[in-house]
Amino acid sequence: MECVAVYQSAAGAVSALGARVMKRFMGVIAMALMCAGCATYQPLPLATQAQAPDNPASIKVDAASLSLPFLHPHVFDPGRGLDMTDVAMLAVANNPQLKLARDDRGIASAQAFAAGLLPDPVLDFSRGYPTSSSAPSSSYSAGLSGNLSALLTHSLGKRAAHAAAREVDLSLLWKEWQVIGTSRQLFLRSWYQQKMLDLLRAESALVEHGHAELLEANRRGDVSLASVNADQLTVQAVQTRRSDMELKVLATHQALDALLGLSPGAQLQLIGPATIPRISAAEITRGLAALPRRRPDLRALQAGYASQDARYRQAIWQQFPAITVGFVRARDTDAISTRGFQLSITLPVFNRNRGNIAIEKATRQKLHDAYAIRLTDAHADIEHILQGQKWLQRQHDQLARSVTTAAKAVEASGAASLHGDISGLDEVKLKTEWLDQRIQLLAIDLTLLEQQAMLQTLLGTS
Repeated sequence: MECVAVYQSAAGAVSALGARVMKRFMGVIAMALMCAGCATYQPLPLATQAQAPDNPASIKVDAASLSLPFLHPHVFDPGRGLDMTDVAMLAVANNPQLKLARDDRGIASAQAFAAGLLPDPVLDFSRGYPTSSSAPSSSYSAGLSGNLSALLTHSLGKRAAHAAAREVDLSLLWKEWQVIGTSRQLFLRSWYQQKMLDLLRAESALVEHGHAELLEANRRGDVSLASVNADQLTVQAVQTRRSDMELKVLATHQALDALLGLSPGAQLQLIGPATIPRISAAEITRGLAALPRRRPDLRALQAGYASQDARYRQAIWQQFPAITVGFVRARDTDAISTRGFQLSITLPVFNRNRGNIAIEKATRQKLHDAYAIRLTDAHADIEHILQGQKWLQRQHDQLARSVTTAAKAVEASGAASLHGDISGLDEVKLKTEWLDQRIQLLAIDLTLLEQQAMLQTLLGTS
């Protein structure tokens, strides 16, 4: 009998120990399950050196991953040089400001995700230990509650966050359009400024050679010193224009490097035609009518307005009492157990969320007006370009006729010079006037093409 008692006592101890071990084991499992979905910290060290590449070939550009469909068929191959489409693709893929805008998109996506999450319930637990020996047990209270009002406005908050994320996406697309338009303008500017610089260098060499001959004639006593001094001023003026154009070419190259996210001084081999197809009047009319549906900046404002409208609705809902409901289980020190529910309601006596409602309403009005103003400005910007193009085209046609006439005069002066019918000084003057007119014509051509590139961006044509 004693052995049986000892055995039963040992078995009870083992059973109690097993129960405690199992309880702890289940606690560990519960803790592991709770932590399974927890975020963990990942370090992200800052760079210690500048990382801008100096060679476009080192940048990988996947045309299929770009958000602009008209770029997808093009094969990016910087080994053969960069045409206008290559420059646009590189700008979209590597522009620093677009990288920051894509980070904003990541933030907006995270905010939309956060808005879609339901509010966590609240678990309350308390335990009391009696200080009197007459109390038969300790007391405890456990409750589980949740915010019912947050559930009622959850869909509006989610709608607002998703519309805000859509606004960020469309703003990014608009920035990509603008970067492409700027890349085209800089490509055109680089090409035409180089042509103008070549003509200015030719003109500079021409007047310098003519001035050298004039100095020789002065030494022979054939021309006066006053004529030499006057010609020297002409030479200096041409040299100044050449130097100014060299600075403009350098500034354009630097601006293009910065736009493409390349290091200063990166060598770019620009190839291909430096032209942009003209947009027909019918395309312009259709584009103007479709602006609210096509322009990303206008669509972004529409999404922003929709987001703010949802926030305004949410604020109106939040003027009603905030309700929290839950269930409670408790035991007092007399070992009497109870179960029930709890309900808390915010009394809308003083606040009633009136301040937030006024703020959200005023913000919605501002976005409403901002959209109307942007739409009006979009039409006005296009009309201004079209009016400017008409004036520039008239100037271009007049100057083109003058260039043709000057070219014939230069050709005739060459034959007259061989027969001694025209002086060398007069021949140089005719040639410099012809070169000046050609430079002016190139400048007008550049302005027309830059406006055409801007028009493509504003209308949303590829």
